[in-house]
Amino acid sequence: MISGLKQTSEDLQELVDSQADFIIDCQLPFGAIPWYKGGITDPWDHIEGAIALDLCRRYQEATAAYTWSRTMQNPDGSWYSGYLDNEPQERVRDANFAAYIATGMWFHYCATQDLDFLREMWPTVEKGVDFALSLQQPTGAISWALSEKGKPWPGAILTSSCCIWHSIRNGINISQTLGIDKPDWISSGERLFQATQNPDLFDKMGENERRYAMNWFYPVLTGVLTGQEAKEHIEREWSDLVIDGWGCRVAADDDVTAVAETSELIIALCLIGEHEKAAKLLDWTLRLWDDKGGFCRGIKLPEQEPCPGDDERATWTSAALIMAIAAMSKV
Repeated sequence: MISGLKQTSEDLQELVDSQADFIIDCQLPFGAIPWYKGGITDPWDHIEGAIALDLCRRYQEATAAYTWSRTMQNPDGSWYSGYLDNEPQERVRDANFAAYIATGMWFHYCATQDLDFLREMWPTVEKGVDFALSLQQPTGAISWALSEKGKPWPGAILTSSCCIWHSIRNGINISQTLGIDKPDWISSGERLFQATQNPDLFDKMGENERRYAMNWFYPVLTGVLTGQEAKEHIEREWSDLVIDGWGCRVAADDDVTAVAETSELIIALCLIGEHEKAAKLLDWTLRLWDDKGGFCRGIKLPEQEPCPGDDERATWTSAALIMAIAAMSKV
């Protein structure tokens, strides 16, 4: 299933277009972007798909995706963790899922300059960020989620908190664009940032026992770590979490690489000027573009077998890859 690919601009444009077409082909008539046809829609990966569509100038489909988010938002500003044909499948309410609407909508505005739609979506953004901040702990970290019974998860996850911090910043960008003051977001964001500088506050419930790669690079991807500190942070675990010739592992204890994790790592590397490493990872990933026009979610090594299955294609994998290629195009 693996084929070689020369990185000409025509090849990359063909790839990006094909992945955008795949996302749109999976998008439901009411705007939701499920993992794949017949699969669930989770609110975070749904936004990831919308961001990718904006990058590909598929603005109408991206707008439909954000409209679906507005329609499905709970009164408290949250979303449930998964939907099937608009019916909740799990009633856990994830803080990061709620805040991520701010990141998506800020990018949508930057791409389209559609101020009217930004104003229209502001109540959705405001409620989403406020829900996430309602779970902020005295330490400044943010609990992962509310359970189905409405109880906060006792621990906080570093990846989630870093992403929420990034979304708060984007929410502040939106509020300032609209002339709205949110001093509480600024102070809460500062407390959250300080918390992310203390890894001991996170993953106390064993969430990262397997040393997930996302916990490694998300502080860099979201801008929590920058400059030389970020470069040293990436270098410390590179050999544990990157398989030479293939890409980024899902977790340090598993010989499975994932296109999505590798793509996000590429973006993180571009942000800190590690362009050679980013280009190498993209070269490795492009080898996995197959004659079906898509990418499997991951590769199990040393067997070089698709994981979880040969026909498994996910919209969020395509979205992450589109974002990585966009990041590389700015180098």
